[in-house]
Order: sequence, then structure tokens, then C-alpha cells
Amino acid sequence: MSSTPAATPQADVVPAHEGAVKPGGRRRRLVFWVRRYLPAEIAGTAAMIAAGMLVTLWTTAPIAIALAALLGESLGFYLVLAATIYAEQAAQTVHRPHGRRRAATRTVLLLLAEFGPAELLDSLLIRPAALFLGVLLLPDAVWGLLAGKLLADLVFYAMAAGAFTFTDRAGLRVVRPKAEVAR
Repeated sequence: MSSTPAATPQADVVPAHEGAVKPGGRRRRLVFWVRRYLPAEIAGTAAMIAAGMLVTLWTTAPIAIALAALLGESLGFYLVLAATIYAEQAAQTVHRPHGRRRAATRTVLLLLAEFGPAELLDSLLIRPAALFLGVLLLPDAVWGLLAGKLLADLVFYAMAAGAFTFTDRAGLRVVRPKAEVAR
């Protein structure tokens, strides 16, 4: 069972696989991805710059700046995405017993399914190296952080978009009635 536009809070936004068969599908997919990730990216980038620059008050060590930026970006990004996914899930579970708890549980599971594998590789290897190299190679730490972030984001989104598409096509984003779950 796949999700339909009516099943999401943003009814005018179509999941990637559905936009592919409709006129204007490419534009609709782009709008979907921008609406889904841009707020989290803005929050993550702002938190990354703030954390990275805060650390420069104590040290100029590129590794310290990169690690602070990594933590700031992760917090900003995932706080916004958790709120977004919770809102999607709460809209589907609001009239069910334990709806808020179910929405919270589904939010955690969907975050892990969508970002878990990509985040492990990103946080443990790709992003720290990219941020470190950016700060090391560019004379201004802000530009170094932004360059490293851009490089790391390209790899991250290639993995995360595939995971989102899988969870959507598998019907994991839609809360099914109990009768369907029991089958």
C-alpha cells in the first residue's frame, strides 16, 4: 500500500514515485523534496555555523571547529525533521487510542529507517572529514564549514532519498487500520 497525497498533511505535495507518472512530475518531486528538507537544512546550517564559530572563541584547531559544527548541524537538522515527521504521523493517529504515543514511536522508527544508514556513514566518516578539510583548506572557517557541508550533503542525500522512497513505496509512512495490520 503506498501513500497518497491525501494521506499527508501537505495534500498538494506528491511523493517522488507518484510524481514520476504525472504531468509536471519532475517539478512536483522537486517541490516535495524542498518542502520536506529545506527547513531542516536551514536550521542545521544555522546551528552548524553558530556552533563552529562559538568554538573559535577558544581554539583555532580545525578538528575542534569541525566537531562542534557537526554536533550543531545534527541537532538543528534532526529537531526540525522530528517535528515534521511527528506532525505527519500525529495527523494520522490523532483519533486512535494512544495516538500521541503511537505518533512519537512511529516518528523515531521513520527517522531511523529514512536516515539511520546514511547518518551512520555521514556522521562517523564523510561529514567530519569534509568539514575538517574545508576548515583546514579555506582561510575563513565559515566558508570552510559551508564547503564541507555541501560536499557531505551530496553524499548524504543520495542515500537518504533512496531510503525515503523505499519507506514510502513500502507503505511504512501511512498508518493502516487495525484490520489491515492483523492480516
